[in-house]
Amino acid sequence: MKGKSATTLTQISTDPADLHDGDFWAVTVDYEGNWHCAKFADVYDDPFPPTEVWRPSFEPWQSEMSREEYILYVERIRDAIAQGDLYQCNACRKFSRPNDQPMESLFVELMKENPSPYASFLRTPHKEIASASPELFLEIKVRDGARRVKSSPIKGTSRTPTFLEKDSPENIMIVDLIRNDLGIVCEVGSIETPRVLAVEQHPGLYHLVSDVVGRLRADVDWPTISDRLLPAGSISGAPKSSAIKMIAANESTRGPYTGVIGWVHGDEAVLAVAIRTFWQESGRLHFGTGAGITWGSDASIEWDETELKAARLLAIADGRFLS
Repeated sequence: MKGKSATTLTQISTDPADLHDGDFWAVTVDYEGNWHCAKFADVYDDPFPPTEVWRPSFEPWQSEMSREEYILYVERIRDAIAQGDLYQCNACRKFSRPNDQPMESLFVELMKENPSPYASFLRTPHKEIASASPELFLEIKVRDGARRVKSSPIKGTSRTPTFLEKDSPENIMIVDLIRNDLGIVCEVGSIETPRVLAVEQHPGLYHLVSDVVGRLRADVDWPTISDRLLPAGSISGAPKSSAIKMIAANESTRGPYTGVIGWVHGDEAVLAVAIRTFWQESGRLHFGTGAGITWGSDASIEWDETELKAARLLAIADGRFLS
């Protein structure tokens, strides 16, 4: 959580209904929809505490998909689009390697070498996640007695401020999906798009970003938000139900990657899409990367986009990144 530290873990829950007790909760939801909520008693407006230095590693990263396998996956998506089953789908793959270092040391390196607006670190007895996410899934603020919500989907990634021809229509397609999703949980007529196709510069690359805002209905609770909004549209696809089926048929479980991570405190919350994210499981460090596929996609270029998104973060984790 950017700019804050939370300590003294008092409760762990897998039920989003528990978030309504008014206390501070750190939250992560994996792509498959499993909630992990950690309540903390002490919250400080302090920077992340110092920790031991992250050491370079010479262990090679292993990708769960080869270039050839990923290209075939992209072509399956394009075939489904040609048949009218899909309009867009996010195709992802994961890297992993052994790790015996503390994740908080990696998070300090991420904040130094790859600062991001929704950076967050979570450690509980069951989870270790270090995220440098640039993408807002859901921000909830109370203004004038109403819960105002914002989502800022990212679609379009480039080394320069110039994007591919497919990127703008893809962004607009996902904006429409987010508008529809939020329309289910927001007051009628409250959905707006105050920012569309904005170019944002992030470390090493540029993104196209749009904002969708609205006013949550009074009866909407966290279980409803979970049922109606997850997984995020920007990392699944459109129609969402068809994209989810395509992903399930071609990928292993994503786990924390492309889920959400952030905090909930009373009626307010900030949850990021868990991209640019590392996590630890069974002595291995994992990292995910992906690309949005449309009919206009070139499979080789989409592979290159997954490499671009991963390169800087993996270099930091390798200890070979120089500012």
